[in-house]
Amino acid sequence: MKEFSDIKRIVVKIGSSSLTHSGGGINFRKIDRIAMVLSDIKNMGKEVILVTSGAVGAGMAKLGMRERPRIMEEKQAAASVGQCELMFIYDKYFSEYGQTIAQLLLHKDVTTHENLRENAQNTLETLLRYGAIPIINENDSIAVDEIAYGDNDTLSAITASLVDADLLVLLTDIDGLYTANPADHPDATLIERVEGFDPALYDIAGGSGSKVGTGGMVTKLHAVEIAFEKQIPVALCNGADPAILYDVLSGDFTGTLFVPAEKEAEE
Repeated sequence: MKEFSDIKRIVVKIGSSSLTHSGGGINFRKIDRIAMVLSDIKNMGKEVILVTSGAVGAGMAKLGMRERPRIMEEKQAAASVGQCELMFIYDKYFSEYGQTIAQLLLHKDVTTHENLRENAQNTLETLLRYGAIPIINENDSIAVDEIAYGDNDTLSAITASLVDADLLVLLTDIDGLYTANPADHPDATLIERVEGFDPALYDIAGGSGSKVGTGGMVTKLHAVEIAFEKQIPVALCNGADPAILYDVLSGDFTGTLFVPAEKEAEE
């Protein structure tokens, strides 16, 4: 496996719970922080792609919703409003750090259609060549399954595969994968490294613990499986402070590192 200092292209996925307050409102300080850290990492010579959740949460705040809507049409309406709001906020903060961003609304089936896949790849490669930071979200305003189950984890792995990323980082609301759900089992311990993928990992995956997020550990493990198909390592860690990305790049971070078995064998 490459030393993290040699990694060139990084895909970072950040979940709703890392972008919003517990009541659903946008956490501006957190978005400012993620913009600063990603801009700094880009200035180190890395290529950065951000896969973001938070459209529904942003729309909830804009529309005055106090809880995540249960009716699909309301979720999609919140996402439609929230996509505008979220990108406006991202553009404001990234611009303060001298960065140009671009929005792509993708669907996880992009890889099953050759023309769509090629167009997405060409667009992403061109944006990176021009020095932009692509910000990707699921097209929640028309999606159904994805908006219900929080599939931006899957989308981040698909994005990493599309661009042959060197590393996928999943920022979430817990430190990583535990031996059991720590909310139910206080004695659960953090698994710091997983080599190869064992389907038995799903047996210890818990559900979503956030009012504004929908993706639980199961979707993150699914993302790891997809990334492994392209031999892409995955770091799973707590996004409470986006500066943890510096620790990830140093190879010394609190979280779980998933390493593809074949890549490990090549060392």
